[in-house]
Amino acid sequence: MNQENERKNPFFEPYDTPHDTAPFDRIRLEDFEEAFMEGIRRDNEQIDKIINNPEKPTFDNTIITVDDEKDNYYDLLDRVSTVFFNLLSAETNDDMDELAQKLSPVLTKHANDIRLNERLFERIKYVHRHHRRLTPEEKMLLDTCYDGFVRSGALLDEAGKERLRKLTEEASMLGLQFQQNLLKEQKAYTLHLTDEQQLDGLPATAREAAALAAKERGLEGWVFTLDMPSYSPFMTYSTQRELRHQMYMARNTLCIHDNSENNLDICKRLVNLRRETAQLLGSKTYADYVLKHRMAGSVRGVYKLLNDLLVAYKPTALKEREELKKISCGRAAADKKGEEPLEPWDQAFYAHKLQMKKYNIDAEMLRPYFQLDKVISGVFGLATKLYGITFRENKAIPVYHPDVKAYEVYDRDGSFLAVFYADFHPRKGKQGGAWMTEYRGQWMEREDVKKPFGPDNCKNVRPHVSVVMNLTKPTDEKPALLTLGEVETFLHEFGHSLHGMFANTRFESLSGTNVWWDFVELPSQFMENFAVEKEFLQTFARHYETGEPLPDELIRRIVRSRNFMAATGCLRQVSLGLLDMAYYTKKDEFTDDVIAFEKQAWKKAILGRQRTDTCMTVQFSHIMAGGYAAGYYSYKWAEVLDADAFAVFKREGLFNPETAQRFRDCILSKGGTEPPMVLYKRFKGGEPTIDALLKRNGIKRKARKA
Repeated sequence: MNQENERKNPFFEPYDTPHDTAPFDRIRLEDFEEAFMEGIRRDNEQIDKIINNPEKPTFDNTIITVDDEKDNYYDLLDRVSTVFFNLLSAETNDDMDELAQKLSPVLTKHANDIRLNERLFERIKYVHRHHRRLTPEEKMLLDTCYDGFVRSGALLDEAGKERLRKLTEEASMLGLQFQQNLLKEQKAYTLHLTDEQQLDGLPATAREAAALAAKERGLEGWVFTLDMPSYSPFMTYSTQRELRHQMYMARNTLCIHDNSENNLDICKRLVNLRRETAQLLGSKTYADYVLKHRMAGSVRGVYKLLNDLLVAYKPTALKEREELKKISCGRAAADKKGEEPLEPWDQAFYAHKLQMKKYNIDAEMLRPYFQLDKVISGVFGLATKLYGITFRENKAIPVYHPDVKAYEVYDRDGSFLAVFYADFHPRKGKQGGAWMTEYRGQWMEREDVKKPFGPDNCKNVRPHVSVVMNLTKPTDEKPALLTLGEVETFLHEFGHSLHGMFANTRFESLSGTNVWWDFVELPSQFMENFAVEKEFLQTFARHYETGEPLPDELIRRIVRSRNFMAATGCLRQVSLGLLDMAYYTKKDEFTDDVIAFEKQAWKKAILGRQRTDTCMTVQFSHIMAGGYAAGYYSYKWAEVLDADAFAVFKREGLFNPETAQRFRDCILSKGGTEPPMVLYKRFKGGEPTIDALLKRNGIKRKARKA
């Protein structure tokens, strides 16, 4: 008991861990609130020092101090926020959710107190107008800092500022509530089967995983969930159409039921809060507000991309759908059931049948060759081949769950580069999907704060990055065996992590993935290209039982089937981009029925009959709670970039070290220190075009009439 009373909050003292990593093994729930409150107090103390400084405002005594000067005393809020909100997505529980609801308005108020502090902004404004000669990175930091205050309401009058506070605090709470509702609804659903005949069509891996899920819940039989490693195989292979229907409806009616997890009104309110915020700050719509700092540049720029893709891909997508209808009608006739409409819960099932017919390949054929441990080695080996970096697991680095592995990353010259966490499998307190985050960013720190920054007074603080995924779990019978799609997911998030690990800038707020939103997906989507490259697959893809390499014939089939249903997939992304833009180009109050509005918004990109009893909006975390509001088009924008960039690698040599180094130097290490198009043109030597993407997807652009 005495030991407990003497225990110190781990956030208040040096971590004393390898590379100063977060001490997950010592952190308890009660530590967070205490650290948050103390962090806010220290922040306020720092702001008071800045605004009460009798010296004339300068870049060094104002901008650096406000934005990026790291200090073991004042960075407490950053330290605790990073850990808490990362765990809230990856390893939450009811108590953490409750604490997040309690802290959300407090933290939003604190952020507003800083951004709306008139005396602080006056100093920043003075420096913006009267500053010494700055490096390009310093100038970018100054402009970003000044513009950030303006875009957060610094130029508003008192009434405007007060209104902005209320809007942002409410939006913060509702975004959090949206996520918590979605997680609770998704994790609450299970399909419990006890009749083995109901498993017809399912591969052994899906059955074994379902048996394990039942065992973990103390049930007999098999349990299927809405986590993708369970849901996706069921929808692809199950011959039980009514059960597929049941699973589909469970997933696509999340958060629209008449219960406490309903997100319909939350979505409507979030759209209106963002619209009003944007208009208060001088923009016509929220999309106009957001796109001022995007490569697309404007609402017109986004719609041009989406419409160009729609025109290019829709004819092929219609042909793909006709092929699915033919094979579905053929099977229905063979089963003497007559023609059945192709419903959404049939899409994956018949797509699999068509893929087998055309290419004789499916995910289960490949799964034995993608053992997770081997995939990890393959992905790490790819980074070694391209960039010369190496990975060493260090079990002394604390982790927040046994599923998580922690690695030290070393550069080509043997110097320490980063800590890399990998969190692989779904579990109860974990959001669905996959993402990359950081527990510590990268920055340059003055060794002696009394001396000016320079090469002789500089410490490069290296980052701690993390990828969180929901990949297939091991079972009692087999190790974790992935699908090719899951390998692509791993490569995608790993690409983001490379962006973080290679960061080499002076200021943390400009390092790593702190770039314009429609540029941030380039490094991740670029890495996905390697998933179908023979030279990469041959480095790791071996049968988990026999050790035999992935046969050349299967690799050929992978390559041949690469564009299978690509146009349909593109239209799916376009439809989501159209939905996003429809919400956030609203100039007037949004009062429509959410479900009806959704169906109309993306109508021109939808090929089949729309259902009126399902809803995507209420589970569309990206645009409601994930930072992609008026930005979901970014995935397709970045896809144009990644295809264009990968074409350079294909032309100059897939593993050409000079090309890889140029990509690292021009893009991966630069963060947001320069405009993204400047960085991209420096890598390629010119602007990107849509041609490489069309070629990769086998789409022929229609010739324009003279």
